[in-house]
Amino acid sequence: MRVHPTAIVEDGAEIGDGAEIGPYCTVGASARLAPGVVLKSHVVIEGMTTVGARTIVHGFSALGGPPQHLQYKGEPTQLVIGEDVTIREHVTMNTGTVAGGGVTRVGDRGFFMTGSHIAHDCQIGDDVIFANNATLGGHVKIGNNVFLGGLCAIHQHCRVGGYAFVGGCAAVAFDIIPYASAFGNHARLGGLNVIGMKRRNMPRETIRALREAYRLLFEGEEGTFRDRLEIARTRFADIDEVCAIIRFIDNGATRSLMTPAR
Repeated sequence: MRVHPTAIVEDGAEIGDGAEIGPYCTVGASARLAPGVVLKSHVVIEGMTTVGARTIVHGFSALGGPPQHLQYKGEPTQLVIGEDVTIREHVTMNTGTVAGGGVTRVGDRGFFMTGSHIAHDCQIGDDVIFANNATLGGHVKIGNNVFLGGLCAIHQHCRVGGYAFVGGCAAVAFDIIPYASAFGNHARLGGLNVIGMKRRNMPRETIRALREAYRLLFEGEEGTFRDRLEIARTRFADIDEVCAIIRFIDNGATRSLMTPAR
């Protein structure tokens, strides 16, 4: 463990083997840094915050601050960050609220670019990328392998399914199905995130099936949306990725489902 002389590490903080705490960092008494964590400089870790192994936090980031919620009364809530995460400059991540479950959770191997923000009670999957100033409201759920474009904003309680892509400056007020692309203000579905799927080496046959399912669900004119959902459930029962979209829709949430512009 290496701690710069100008850093402040409060009594009670747990610092793992091989961790590095750079100049002018502040680590609170309830913080837990796993082995190999690196705080570059001027980083603030406060509250009940756990930072996973080998995560790197760059200058002026503030992790574990209290939720920006008028009903928060100082209850002991948490922020849990996974392993091998890269957090660039000026990123903010807040702890949860009692009403929201008490934990804001960030998965493994995420890449959070400058100025991105994760609000209270958000649940973030693995291998995500948040471009500069991507912002989440409270209680947002982000699936694995999601890409959020720069300056986009996700409304509280929204869900973004795995492998989805959200364009820069998009304002998202509806749930986005897995594998989709969304653009605009307010954002609407713009098809599937085919580029992202190809980059993840998804088989061509799977992408073709996803395209067919998307056209059936969102471009079909026969029956209601629920009718088409049942057709897709039967027709693509052996395609795991399509089944993931159907499960996402079935699970529902507090926000409406995002659809293409008409």
